[in-house]
Amino acid sequence: MELAYYSDYAVRLVNSEEPARGKDSLTSVEAVRGLFAGNASAARRATDADVTRFRSVRARLRAVFEAADRGDETLAVDLLNSLLLEFPVSPQISGHEHRDDDGSPLWHMHLADHPSNATAGFAAIAAMGLAFHLTEYGVDRLGLCEASPCRNAYLDTSTNRSRRYCSDRCATRANVAAYRARKRLEADRSVSTGLAADSAQRSAASGER
Repeated sequence: MELAYYSDYAVRLVNSEEPARGKDSLTSVEAVRGLFAGNASAARRATDADVTRFRSVRARLRAVFEAADRGDETLAVDLLNSLLLEFPVSPQISGHEHRDDDGSPLWHMHLADHPSNATAGFAAIAAMGLAFHLTEYGVDRLGLCEASPCRNAYLDTSTNRSRRYCSDRCATRANVAAYRARKRLEADRSVSTGLAADSAQRSAASGER
């Protein structure tokens, strides 16, 4: 498993809140456990106290995406480094649950955390995964959705660095909004042109009299 895979942990946590819409799904220990996806053993460590702790880490991870989205690479890296220092992990070679055709282990890199609580474990993996993604693909591959008012985080893995939205749904909504705006502008221009033509005709008629 590529270590950059763990960057999805950061995206899941950041997108558990939509500030512009006033939505926050991180309101219970069950919601915290859901963020661990298939890591059931890690999810079981979560307690009610982790709700507040997760929200704190979420704000710090969003700040990384916001800095990257503004083009402030130095700040994005500094913020991420502070998380890496506070929540360390140990990269290890693992072959668990991965076997080839003859039953031999398929060795891969794995991030082993040694957390004092569920938040520390999740934050360590999310920060390290995001760090690998950043160094592998560049700071500009960390973005925030441009479809107002979404602002969900995303990781741009496109070949030409062209991604601007967190999902196809937001891309479609933004394109429809842009199309409608162009149509309104064209209509306004048409009306203005018509009014100007009418005014010119009236002026010409007045001059003839």
